[in-house]
Amino acid sequence: MSDSQIPVTPPVTPAAPTDPKKVGDEQPGRWHSVFREITTGSALISVLSVLLALLVGAVMIAFTNPGVQDSAGYFFSRPGDMLGAIWQSVSGAYSALFQGSIYNFRRDTFAAGIKPLTETLTFATPLIAAGLGVALGFRVGMFNIGGRGQMLIAAALGGWVAFALDLPYGIHLIAALVAGILGGALWAGIVGLLKARTGAHEVITTIMLNYVAFYLVSYLLRDGFLKTPGSNNPQSPASKPTAIFPDLLGPSYNLHLGFLLVIAATIFTWWLLSRSNLGFQFRAVGENPNAARVAGIRVERVYVYAMLISGGLVGLAGINQVLGTTTSGFGATVDSSIGFDAITVALLGRSKPWGVFAAGILFGAFKAGSFSMQAAEGVPVDIIVVVQALIVLFIAAPPLVRAIFHLPTPGASSRKLRLNVTQEVTAK
Repeated sequence: MSDSQIPVTPPVTPAAPTDPKKVGDEQPGRWHSVFREITTGSALISVLSVLLALLVGAVMIAFTNPGVQDSAGYFFSRPGDMLGAIWQSVSGAYSALFQGSIYNFRRDTFAAGIKPLTETLTFATPLIAAGLGVALGFRVGMFNIGGRGQMLIAAALGGWVAFALDLPYGIHLIAALVAGILGGALWAGIVGLLKARTGAHEVITTIMLNYVAFYLVSYLLRDGFLKTPGSNNPQSPASKPTAIFPDLLGPSYNLHLGFLLVIAATIFTWWLLSRSNLGFQFRAVGENPNAARVAGIRVERVYVYAMLISGGLVGLAGINQVLGTTTSGFGATVDSSIGFDAITVALLGRSKPWGVFAAGILFGAFKAGSFSMQAAEGVPVDIIVVVQALIVLFIAAPPLVRAIFHLPTPGASSRKLRLNVTQEVTAK
């Protein structure tokens, strides 16, 4: 055998050792992509999630209706009775929901019929403000679930200014408003500072600070500067008239100046995220903090700034409760679960300011209409709570929604096109 016929075995290159740091970085990267898909996915998924939740809610309304349960006993002899009872229970419930949240056709005048819409906007006002704060955190890649604590601190500081100080009309209102916003901002700023300095996860610190704020405010209402003199009830004194939001449509409606403030807050948040240099840094850190750091962005400082602004927006929701809703005095439950509902609003709004605004109005309609459903049709208010929870469930599972409605997976067509091109090149 000649030398040219001797097979030459190529040298074997040893496999590169696995870098444990790189392996460890892959897991956060996957979770980061899932987090971004949930919080900034398609608006169509949000709409379909609401429709699915309402459909499931209709099933629960039908199953809990006494008329449907009675007609189910003789379904095989007269199936039409059960179908008619289902239609009456579901249509009656959702009709009451509409009339309790948008327009009541049973009223004699337009001014009286439109009152449910004003109630919806009143309920939506703190939800929008808190939702904007949570959404801004999402855009930076931070999960701010400390809305309850931030609202309580805002209510405590702003409420004290509202009932303890004697200031001229206008100045008093602005002072209380600023104190509340600063209170929420500083309480959330602690979370941003801890994350920037120590790397502490914001979920853990916000949960802990929620408890700290609750027990701190509870103590101040019992024995501190928030206590009403001569009263044993843990409730603050009433806000002075000079520090109360004026009504927008007169004393017959509950809608107040706070709604205009959340419109301004929505415009501000949109401008901040879409048109400002700081907003660009927020979005860059939210997309990829490592790449943002390489590009020269001080990620730790961005975390602090983001939590300060996020807490200020949530603080706007807290002071709204004190100056617009519970003007006769507030307790430790002044947040009314708004801090947690804001997470749902931000998810439904896909972390976009105007999406959050629309989602807040929707959830305000749920709150306003649920009481009408219970009074008119006997439907438990808890069903609306279940519907809201189902919205979160469907939003957090986009593949499930796409599978139910047979929607294409994002990027599937482009991947298929690349695969076809690769096969054609290989065949040639």
